[in-house]
Amino acid sequence: MRTGVIVQTRMGSSRLPGKVMIDICGKPVIEHVIDRLKMSKVLDDIIIATTTSVKDKIIVEQAKRNGVKWFCGSEEDVLSRYYYAARENRLSTVVRVTSDCPLIDPVILDEIVEFYKKNDYLLVTNAGNILEYRTYPRGLDVEVFSFDILEKAFYSAKKPYQREHVTPYIYETYENKIYYYKNNINLSKYRWTLDTEEDLKLISIIFNNFYYKYGRNFGFKDILKFIQSNPQLSKINEHIEQKKIG
Repeated sequence: MRTGVIVQTRMGSSRLPGKVMIDICGKPVIEHVIDRLKMSKVLDDIIIATTTSVKDKIIVEQAKRNGVKWFCGSEEDVLSRYYYAARENRLSTVVRVTSDCPLIDPVILDEIVEFYKKNDYLLVTNAGNILEYRTYPRGLDVEVFSFDILEKAFYSAKKPYQREHVTPYIYETYENKIYYYKNNINLSKYRWTLDTEEDLKLISIIFNNFYYKYGRNFGFKDILKFIQSNPQLSKINEHIEQKKIG
């Protein structure tokens, strides 16, 4: 019964090409993601899932340097990338994280996985990817689901957006089995993800404030206190519209 996080990542990005290898505080973004995931107490595996494209070999080399597993699969069919990565590593519980979340919080991730396991192992749990249920800042997104559900999605999802975005088929099919992990205060107005130059500016400021003092040991509550004490920072990227799914 293995639990593994699969981090989808590639060098191609329409709005910020090569963002996963951009340097922040002396490390590429993907290394910050890995470092923070290594603080989790519930993960058996960290798997970097990239593509077979030549331009993504740099990501594989980074995974090797950071001592984590990697998998190379389809660039367009990200659902298949997840399925084969999970199958190859014999995962029973799959945690989904994207590489544009360098501020991912391992405490929140662990809480979600533990909730999932205390229930029936069929629930899909979610920390905020679905817009209408979001209560955490964008950029702390975590999804957890069973390998069995992932396998059903792999064989059944037919629409391009379902294959590209991994979980839409799951949400559409298992609507009554989804638990949306919510914060007690709605903080969905905050954007801590990395997709544009404006996002990069804000995230760099956050890292510069914490990283040189505490290394990777700062989390959601620390960032929130900093942002709320400096409300002008959120104005940097508050106008950015998230890409639509479907």
